[in-house]
Amino acid sequence: MADLTETYLRDQLTTRRQKLELAVVNGKEAAGLRQLLDDVDAALQRMDAGSYGLCESCHESIEKDRLLADPLVRYCLDHLTAAEQRALEADLEMAARIQQELLPKRNLRFAGWETAYHYAPLGPVSGDYCDLVVHENESDDLYFALGDATGKGVAASMLMAQLHAIFRTLIGSGLPVPALVARASRIFCESTMSSLFATLVCGRAGSAGDIEICNAGHCAALLWQNGQVSRIAASGVPLGMFCEGEYVSETLPFTPGDTLLLYTDGISEARAANQEEYGERRLAEVLAGSPASSLPALIQVSLENLKAFRGGVPLHDDLTLLAIRRSR
Repeated sequence: MADLTETYLRDQLTTRRQKLELAVVNGKEAAGLRQLLDDVDAALQRMDAGSYGLCESCHESIEKDRLLADPLVRYCLDHLTAAEQRALEADLEMAARIQQELLPKRNLRFAGWETAYHYAPLGPVSGDYCDLVVHENESDDLYFALGDATGKGVAASMLMAQLHAIFRTLIGSGLPVPALVARASRIFCESTMSSLFATLVCGRAGSAGDIEICNAGHCAALLWQNGQVSRIAASGVPLGMFCEGEYVSETLPFTPGDTLLLYTDGISEARAANQEEYGERRLAEVLAGSPASSLPALIQVSLENLKAFRGGVPLHDDLTLLAIRRSR
């Protein structure tokens, strides 16, 4: 197990032990708490012995995302009991429902803007972050965000939920977009282990017809404007990589029909049978060839083009597309 991950998990277990000790001393019905304390002590002993993170049945590595979500797990997915398997499936089903409830309203229209998105987790839950937030102030702004947290599965979905909470909390502060991203990065950095980060492209669509956009280490955004497709590349590092960082934004005037297309690397890094990646260029060609399509139709055509390219090869990552267009 990577040193940073083990250090983080040891800190988590030590903190839990301290809190459990206090609860056991103060609790009248402490049998369950004592069992938890014994479980934490056993996990710390496995760390000292060098066997932490190894399945007690097959001695292979336990899935990292499960350890990050619950440092007390002792068995890999292949060796769960039937009861544990049912409990895990119920937990994942609940997590998937919660994540779906965090997604924004579909086909949202506001203050001269229209939107559409497609959100497809690879498994039950996703590490992709997609959000649209209406901020009804004197300028009637529509904030948008698309991000991708490191890792996969449950651990990545927890980071996605954290991004969702941070972004929505900061919008009400009225910060300029670069300052909002810098503040979000600092909060994210201070509240997660140092090996975890998230790429993010976000911004503000104003009622006057302009978009201010900031790209923090994410895939290049694609812009259809004046009959051509251009790209807005990353101008800053991913969130959480450093606790102190500066970000810049770009403000672009939009006229009716101008379209911004954001995506995660589950699309650009999807592969065909010959291991060729789908890439940014193919998605840009779809955007260039569909200027008059409705946004839901643009999303659908993009997905069909990706499917045809893959030729039956399974996806290996979460996949999200977000389109924003000036409608009037």
